[in-house]
Amino acid sequence: MPSLDQVFALNGGALQLRSQRLNMLASNIANASTPGYKAKDLDFDRAMQQAQNGSTVDKAMDDHTGFRVPLQPSLDGNTVELSVEQTLFAENAIQYRTTLSFLQAEVATIKRALKGE
Repeated sequence: MPSLDQVFALNGGALQLRSQRLNMLASNIANASTPGYKAKDLDFDRAMQQAQNGSTVDKAMDDHTGFRVPLQPSLDGNTVELSVEQTLFAENAIQYRTTLSFLQAEVATIKRALKGE
């Protein structure tokens, strides 16, 4: 029988990465008018792959965070494109909620199993 760590590892790691990415995208949005600010993003798929291969979530996050190259750079050096950031934030928020739903379903399944249902 797998341990609880093994049961929750996939969705738990995904939830951590999605949460960190939400914070990163929110920071980009908050700094949209800050001269010289460089927009950062996480390559979620590559970070998740690394986490699944035994790396820590923090290490995967560090290894796959980078600066975004803007489609149209601004004159003040800021690389935030507000519409792009808002779209990515909304997409990631939906994916976060979906991952949370999967995690809640896993918990509900374990509860039913413990009750003998």
